[in-house]
Amino acid sequence: MKGDEYRDLIANYIHANFSPFGLVVYVEVPFGKTVIGKNRRVDVLALRPSDQQALGLECKYQASSGTTDEKIPYALQDLAAMWIPGALVYGGIGWSAGVLHTLEGDRRAVFCEPDDALERHKNRTIELDHIIASVFGLWDVVIDEKRRLVPDPQMSLPAPGFTRVSGSVRSKKPKTDATG
Repeated sequence: MKGDEYRDLIANYIHANFSPFGLVVYVEVPFGKTVIGKNRRVDVLALRPSDQQALGLECKYQASSGTTDEKIPYALQDLAAMWIPGALVYGGIGWSAGVLHTLEGDRRAVFCEPDDALERHKNRTIELDHIIASVFGLWDVVIDEKRRLVPDPQMSLPAPGFTRVSGSVRSKKPKTDATG
């Protein structure tokens, strides 16, 4: 897969899964200057027009060992200098061990390899899904409702007015005798 094909795959994945939430996707968007003063083009820009929130993505795919490895530190530094949230989206099996370690350890780098159906997948797209959820507040898309805490009544504290005494619960109200 070539770089522009990977960029288009990521753009189409975002459109397929997040346009129902108001996201509009653009590719190759001119976006100010890089850290070395060159004109920047963001590979993918996801924008929500309703509140003008945006996310810039640089897309890097490495099918075999090559020169893309050398570009990663610069790309991460350049993302940090943007005026909007940004991430480096990467895929492929050709990354060197050192650069893969750098990618996996950087909060701005996310692995994403959507399948041909462009469906969300916990092992192939979840890292990008979480970045999108973070930027656009779409947590209900990535957090399964079955993960919601349902408090166990056995774990709750006693009602006000009660204290624990040697493992049992006793009322703080004064005792009255049977005579009255």
